[in-house]
Parts: sequence; C-alpha cells; structure tokens
Amino acid sequence: MAPDLTQLDVKSPDVYLAGVPHESFRLLREHDPVHWHPEAAPDPGFWAITKHADVVAISRDPKTFSSAERFIYYEEIDRESMDMRRSMIETDPPDHTRLRRIVSPLFTPRTVDEYRDHAQRIAHRLLDQAEAAGSFDWVGDVCELMPIRVFVSVFGAPEADADYLARLANQLVAIDDPDLAPPPEAYERARARGFEPHHLPFRSPAALDLFDYTRDLCATRREAPQDDLITRLVQAEWEGDHLTDSELVNFCQLLIFAGNETTRNSLASGMLALIEHPEQLDLLQRDRSLMKSAVEEILRWATPIYCFRRTAMIDTEVRGTRIAKGDKVVLYYVSGNFDEAVFPDPLRFDITRDASAQLVFGGGGPHYCLGAFLARMQIETLLTAVLDRELRFETTGPTTRMRTNFANALKTMPVRIVAP
Repeated sequence: MAPDLTQLDVKSPDVYLAGVPHESFRLLREHDPVHWHPEAAPDPGFWAITKHADVVAISRDPKTFSSAERFIYYEEIDRESMDMRRSMIETDPPDHTRLRRIVSPLFTPRTVDEYRDHAQRIAHRLLDQAEAAGSFDWVGDVCELMPIRVFVSVFGAPEADADYLARLANQLVAIDDPDLAPPPEAYERARARGFEPHHLPFRSPAALDLFDYTRDLCATRREAPQDDLITRLVQAEWEGDHLTDSELVNFCQLLIFAGNETTRNSLASGMLALIEHPEQLDLLQRDRSLMKSAVEEILRWATPIYCFRRTAMIDTEVRGTRIAKGDKVVLYYVSGNFDEAVFPDPLRFDITRDASAQLVFGGGGPHYCLGAFLARMQIETLLTAVLDRELRFETTGPTTRMRTNFANALKTMPVRIVAP
C-alpha cells in the first residue's frame, strides 16, 4: 500500500532544522516523484521534482521550464520587482546566452587556477590559527572565512571588507533565521529609500547594501582599473556588448552570494561527514589520487543549495503527470543527489564512489554554475592543507543549522584537534 503523502512537507524552513528530510524525499522518489505540494495562500502550490533524471531533463529544457518567467525561488514576484531584481540566473536564452558569453571567460579552469596559490595561503593561515587555538568553531573560524577571503581577492574588494560581505551574504538566505536575519532597522532603511522587501533578492535588505557596495566598487574601477574580476566585469564585452549598470550590480550580488555561501556550506558539511566517517579521511590520506572523487562526493553529500524553481511555459507532462502552463515546478537537487537510481546506497558517504553526476551546479543546460571550478578548487585546497598537516578533528558539541528552506547551511560546528 502506498503511503499517504498528503501531509508531507518539504518546504517549511523548520523541516530542515534537524537536517535534510531524506526519508520524505525517498518516499516521494519512490511513490510520487512528480508530487503536487500545497502552499499556504496566496501562494499557489507547486510540483516537487525529486528524481535525478527529471531534474536534469527540466534543467536542460528552458523553453518549456523557464527561469525568467517567475524567477527561481518559491515566492511569487510581481513584474516591477522582477525588473529590479533580475540577474543572470533569472534569465533564459537568448538573454542568458548573451550575459554568459560576456562573463564566462572569467571563470574558466585556467583562470580559476591563477587563484590557487592565494587560496592555499588563506587555508594555511586559517589552519595556523585553528591549531594554535586547539578548540574552535569549524564553521565560524574556517568555513565562513576562507571562501569570502578567496573571493574578495578574485573580485577585487579590499580584504578588510571580507567580514562585512560575508555577513551580507549570510543575511540574504537567513531571513527566516532569528540569529542571522537582517535587523529591523535594515528593513526601515530600505523602505526609507523606496524599497519594500519584495523588491529585493531573497526579500532581504542585505541585497540593497550589496548593490550599493558593488556599484561604488564598479565606479572606482572604471576610473582606476586593476587586475581583478570587478575590472574585468566592468570592461567585459562580447561583440561590442557590455553589461548594463543593472545587470552589473545584480550579477555582482549573485557572485558575492554564490562565491561565499555555497562553498562555505560544502566545506562545513564536508568536514562534518569526514569527522563522522574518519576512515574516509584516513583513506584519502593514504591515497591522494582519490582527491577528485572525494571532492565530488563532498559536493553530493553537502548539496549546499536545496532547490531552484522553474515555471512551465506550456502545458506539458513529466512522467505522465500533466503540468499546466504557469505552474510552479521546484527542482530538488538535494533529492536528486540521493537518488538510488544514480547513487547506490546514497546515505553512505564514500569518497571512492563516482559522484560526478551530482547536481550541485545544476543539472546541465544553460544554467550550469559558472563558479563550479572555483568551488571545487577551494574544497580541494582546504582538504589538501588538512591532509598535509595530518590534522584530525572531533566535535565537542552539537552542530546548529540555519533556519532556511533554500541553503543547506550549518551555523556552528564546535571541534577540537585530536591526534590522528
């Protein structure tokens, strides 16, 4: 007998406070992989897509399933707000193709490799401080600090601004978390300037602060170019076409978020997995040839972003289920990454498995993540530094999780260094 799935909830932020609801997603994959998920009014409800193959197929079909029509989040956004908020991730071809051609040369493997030495220096500096302390918070003292410090160097922002930018990036996705959400005065400042929350990405006033910051930095680089990403973005062109001011600041906001939050979450959940499965870290210590597969397994296991939304542009079907034009369709990467049809025994953390089909950077198609090479490089760099120092850690208290239905984010993870 099929289970009753009518009360199953994979949207509420509270569902994720105890971790990914793997059993709920397993039930959906097995019994109702294209599942109608109700929402509280005025939201209309959505189709939850939980099988790996369907996430991939929909990701590669932007004509049928649009990122631009209603954006990529659960929320319903009015047209005025969409015009103000639109970044490259909320466009479809051919507009998306134009934007990607302008910026993609800045994120090639060769370009990213130019930042590897800098990433190594940051990783070792942070581990120096950790070793001196003995006990510390892996999230707050390492994961929150490394990606943003690598990124500000790549981006061209002063390193002194790293903590400020990391806080804003956190506040984008933490609007439902009482410890990390923007303070009330931030909303008041935004309203005083004519911006309501729905005008801003993630409905967060932190986005407005990021717009202001990047607009000022772009203006500075136009006057005094340097060898950094922000200068390249200001100057980037494709067949004479440049980014508009709105495209530029929205893209910079997206970069700061993606360049920090997703890598931060992967580093945090990845180390927790290695602490809970110490034999896997010992195996990697003995055989560094497993590094690339270890990075892919960490990404699969961590799945730093739970899901993105698409909107059906025509009446269509998925697995025989009729989906109407205008319906909301939510792609659950966190379910696809644990799909038994692709990853046997998916709840087993195994650095020897071939996890290259993981969906962390999207399911292919036009929206495959530009920052994929940069994220992989940072995970490999920090993990290599841990191995070179022969460090081992154990938790000294419970981890805490961010209250969010968007990012798989740990808030704290107290650890201490132990003998290998």
